[in-house]
Amino acid sequence: MGIIQELLKGIQLPRVVKIRQNFKVTQISDIPGTMRQELAKADIGDKVKPGMRIAIAVGSRGMDRIPELVRLTVTEIRQRGGEPFVVPAMGSHGGATAAGQTKVLASLGVTEESVGCPIISSMEVVEIGKISNGLAVHIDKNAYEADGIVIINRIKPHTAYRGPCESGLAKMLTIGLGKQKGAETCHMYSFKHMAEHVFEMAKVKLACCKVLFAIATVENAYDKISTLVAVPAEKIMEVDQQLLPEAKAKMPRILFDPIDILVVDQIGKEISGDGMDPNITGRFPTPYASGGLDANKVVVLDLTKETNGNACGMGVADYTTRKLFNKIDFDYTYSNLITNTTPGPARLPMMLADDREALLTAVKTCNARDMSKIKLVRIKDTLHIGEIIISEALLPEAQANPDIEICGELMEMEFDEAGNLLGL
Repeated sequence: MGIIQELLKGIQLPRVVKIRQNFKVTQISDIPGTMRQELAKADIGDKVKPGMRIAIAVGSRGMDRIPELVRLTVTEIRQRGGEPFVVPAMGSHGGATAAGQTKVLASLGVTEESVGCPIISSMEVVEIGKISNGLAVHIDKNAYEADGIVIINRIKPHTAYRGPCESGLAKMLTIGLGKQKGAETCHMYSFKHMAEHVFEMAKVKLACCKVLFAIATVENAYDKISTLVAVPAEKIMEVDQQLLPEAKAKMPRILFDPIDILVVDQIGKEISGDGMDPNITGRFPTPYASGGLDANKVVVLDLTKETNGNACGMGVADYTTRKLFNKIDFDYTYSNLITNTTPGPARLPMMLADDREALLTAVKTCNARDMSKIKLVRIKDTLHIGEIIISEALLPEAQANPDIEICGELMEMEFDEAGNLLGL
């Protein structure tokens, strides 16, 4: 028996049960119909003229129905005589390479075949101006040279700063379409100044570039589209700010707080810019944003396939596994964080042999006064917190909450022969 196993000897994992958190939500059932209606508005569809080459900016997040949204936009532009093409709008993601960004889009289901138009990926940018403090403003060269630009993005609270525009349309203009160079410049003075940089740089691009309109979504607590609007360029900043409070109000949360241990099965860049959304976990990478859960210890077990080895976010966890470590692409991870000047999310947490050992270590070190009443919550990832698993100590609280449904019986945690956690 090794020294770690000896230290963990006698530690017991709590019994657990699956539950469902029921959030009050609305959802758009007819996405194609809503898209056609929005794009038919006079201040939207009429901006597309025959023969115009139009760049459609698509990001790296796992938005609900993103391949369909892009395909419908392509179809509507074509029907009006335009010639659409997709440009990856994701700053430094995908290892800050053209091929890597195309691969990110493909992992989200956005390919030339699925959306019906070319994808033109390049890291070349054009400098189009400066903001008041002298920082340069950059935009994707192919988008700049097109006859028009359309952006598609979801509006959400940001994971590292607070401001009038957070993760939404202005950020897509500033950082997404800025590619690596533009993203690096926007992050130049740290997240402390991100709100002003995003706002000012977006306004420069709207004034100097041929932005036609944006497609904006807000998702409900189950990450399904509940609001879908087409926004003319002249109203992008206004609508971005208007929809942010709605997005914050619709964010899901873990209905147990505080807890001893949060277990996250997987993290990835398509889930959150920080791998796992700190608005859910409470583990923020900067001091310029706050909220979420109060968990004494956080365990991250694995990376998603779609993150392509980008392990951004592991650094805010306390424990992880060798399984996750073996999947890390350090070039992808580090290029992202060098660009945003925040190395913390790439720091290595304590690395345990497998899921079982990581969980035992979290239990041993969670500082609970009664080790027989460990308050543990397990989630698949921060995009999916409807069905979760809780420990026995949280069961009375769950039974007393009308918004929680108990979905099974108490059981022991189960692992396969390799020590991988099963059951969610």
